[in-house]
Amino acid sequence: MGKAGNLRQRLSSYFADFASLHPRTQRMVTTASSVDWVIVGSDTEALALEYSWIKEFDPRFNVRFRDDKSYPYLAVTTGEKFPRVGVVREAKKSGTRYFGPFAQAWAIRATLEQVTKVFGVRTCRDGVFRRAQQTQRACLLGYIDRCSAPCVDRISEDDYRDLVDDLCSFMAGDIDSFIKDLKKRMEAAAAHQEYEEAGRLRDRLGALVSVAERNAVVLNDGMDADLVAIADADLDMVVQVFHVRAGRIVGERSIVVEKSEDLELSGYMFRVLQKLYAETAPGSVGRPPKEVLVTDTPADVDQVIEWLSELRGAKVDVRVPQRGEKATLLDRARINAEAALLRHHAHRSADLSTRGKALEELRDFLDLGDAPLRIECIDISTLQGSNTVASIVVFEDGLPRKNEYRTMVIRTPHADDLASMREVVTRRYSRTADSDQSEDSLHDANIESEIGAARRFSYDVALLVVDGGAPQVQVAQQTLLDIGRNDLPVVGLAKRLEEVWVPGEPDPVILPRTSEGLYLLQRIRDEAHRVAISFHRKRRTKASKVSALDSIPGLGPSKAKSLIKHFGSVGKIRAASIEELATAPGIGPKMAVVVKNALVSNVSKESSEQEASGD
Repeated sequence: MGKAGNLRQRLSSYFADFASLHPRTQRMVTTASSVDWVIVGSDTEALALEYSWIKEFDPRFNVRFRDDKSYPYLAVTTGEKFPRVGVVREAKKSGTRYFGPFAQAWAIRATLEQVTKVFGVRTCRDGVFRRAQQTQRACLLGYIDRCSAPCVDRISEDDYRDLVDDLCSFMAGDIDSFIKDLKKRMEAAAAHQEYEEAGRLRDRLGALVSVAERNAVVLNDGMDADLVAIADADLDMVVQVFHVRAGRIVGERSIVVEKSEDLELSGYMFRVLQKLYAETAPGSVGRPPKEVLVTDTPADVDQVIEWLSELRGAKVDVRVPQRGEKATLLDRARINAEAALLRHHAHRSADLSTRGKALEELRDFLDLGDAPLRIECIDISTLQGSNTVASIVVFEDGLPRKNEYRTMVIRTPHADDLASMREVVTRRYSRTADSDQSEDSLHDANIESEIGAARRFSYDVALLVVDGGAPQVQVAQQTLLDIGRNDLPVVGLAKRLEEVWVPGEPDPVILPRTSEGLYLLQRIRDEAHRVAISFHRKRRTKASKVSALDSIPGLGPSKAKSLIKHFGSVGKIRAASIEELATAPGIGPKMAVVVKNALVSNVSKESSEQEASGD
């Protein structure tokens, strides 16, 4: 479901060469049975109609939003004769004004307790209110002056309406004027020796100050804006929203977005703004503010501005702030979004039922006999064929077993990615093919644990994942057959489209983007990549320390190691004077001069090469 100014151009993008389409688009085209369209008068109408239909029909190929929790709002039923205030989590209703959302329920309940002390707006249910009207007996809150008790005609309808309007103004951000007014009235009562009244006003002033402190001041210019930040991942993202009114944060929320559509970040930002401000959406925040500050400019930004301005009844500015306080605050929202994304992923990883579901999905999608309780993943890391290394990470029951991670140095000279994969599979799995091998044969000087010395592998692997596509999978499968391991399933996970390749199949297995099984495979692959990159960088750094000294005539390996051990790094050796170099064990005054001149010459040569490459 979507909108387009040029229908022919939009549809032709779906009916291009099938092989060139994104897998999500391929699934959509093969699933659809017909095409229908509606002509509207403007882009703004198309925008509103598109979102209303998305909410009504919930199409599987559009972006799916789901909050990571249900957010509470402070609701004032302004449409009633005697409005009430309360905490709700329900969808928006007409005739009710909402403030929030609040991140924690305790915070909004504490706010409600304080504001009712000051404004005396009722919090009772309609049934309790009608019963009090019939019996002409106020409830406990009325007797202790926590409610103005309109149920027993203690206050007129007009005066009660003024209290409700004051409460709404206060919650909308007009805080300072109320605090100043209460402070002035308190001082006046004290000056007239009306100490009981002054004490009552003092308590109300303290309540308002408590609420004001809970809503942190963010700007000095009376800012009226929503800040929308995105933290992006491959399968999902988190949107963090700060609601700022009159220079204060009056609410915030985070939304988990499952990436079902093939969109850029600008496209997802477009969908997010639709979600936030569509009046019929359950998560809508209602009327847009003066400014909507975003981390990424939404697609069709002019249409979005026109639509939001129409909803507000005044101009709305949608932009990415580049500097100043607003940019700083938006960056804070982005940091919160990244933290929420990490919490979301950690929750998925730690949840036992989620891990079980992921393993069951892998069993079903990959046609395995049992759920793969132990999964190992191989990743190769190299830099133009030098210092090629590999990592093997282990996940058991969906969780990493870091004490069983391994890294390997590739022995095959000038090995490409496929040759490296063949060597790693041979060295790793030939060890477990023969159960009669001795303990000593299981150790290898070139296999290192991420946390220290090599250890024997535990129970056998149930699924091997390789980082790559069909070629890497075929090589891994053939190598396993060559060493007699025809019982070990192999799959490959390609980075670009997150396709799962199975040996002997011409087409990949496409797991749903919301699949817990795909998320687990992706996490395992990313962890293997992290370990391989870290090990490769460590070896490259170690090699570079020695290579800078290798070309110095007369400086053998033992003297080079002596210099490294004495100074700690090549950079410190370069910075040392000839006299300081001569103090290193085995380095005399003559060799110190040779080393100094050679290092200075190398620095000059490197600078010349960099200038030449820059030209």
